[in-house]
Formats: sequence, structure tokens, C-alpha cells
Amino acid sequence: MSAIGCGSLALSATNRRSAKARAGEDTMYAVIRRYHFDSKNGAEIDRQVREGFVPVIKKVKGFVRYYWLDTGMGEGASISVFQDKAGADHSMVLAANYIHDHLSKLLTQKPEIIEGPVEAHD
Repeated sequence: MSAIGCGSLALSATNRRSAKARAGEDTMYAVIRRYHFDSKNGAEIDRQVREGFVPVIKKVKGFVRYYWLDTGMGEGASISVFQDKAGADHSMVLAANYIHDHLSKLLTQKPEIIEGPVEAHD
């Protein structure tokens, strides 16, 4: 098949996926949070995320997956995926509360947060 043909198929699949997203079918939502902290606190933050926050967020209705990334250089990011916007919204409240209660003294600035529908997934 030519590159043009492959592109046409991909575009067609993308259009179907976007139509599904607009219709609310199979649309998942994700929240990405970016954190800044002193790298010497990385291990403690990793531990608190794993032992404290993950058990909390896993109980949210519609929870799909949670990932935590620590660069080892004073930056970290989390990716939370939910079956719907309500779960993503609930996770943002839980994360804000958890950060306030457990991590605020370890962070050097407020987290940056982006959220929205996941447009491409298996």
C-alpha cells in the first residue's frame, strides 16, 4: 500500500475516533501533574506516592491507571487515567488534598496540571 493510502486509512481512523470522543463513546480522561522538588527529597516523595497516594487514587470510581515518573533531578510527573471526566475531576481534589497534607513541605512550587480527554488509546 502506498504512503498516501496509509495516510488515508489513518486519517479515517482518526476521524472515527474523534467522532466517538465527541459522542462520549470510549473516551477516557487523563490528568498530568508536573512537580518540582529538591532532588534529595525524591526518594521520600516516591515512597509517599507509592504507599500513600496510589492506594487513595485507586479507589476513585472509573480509575484506570496511575503512573509516577521521577527524573532524579528534582522534577516528577504523574499521569492518572480514568474512564470519565468525573473520575479525573475527583482525582484532582484528592491530589490537592494529599499534597497539602503530606507533600507540600517537600515541593518547591505548586504543581502544574493539565487534564482532558484521551484522544488515542487501545
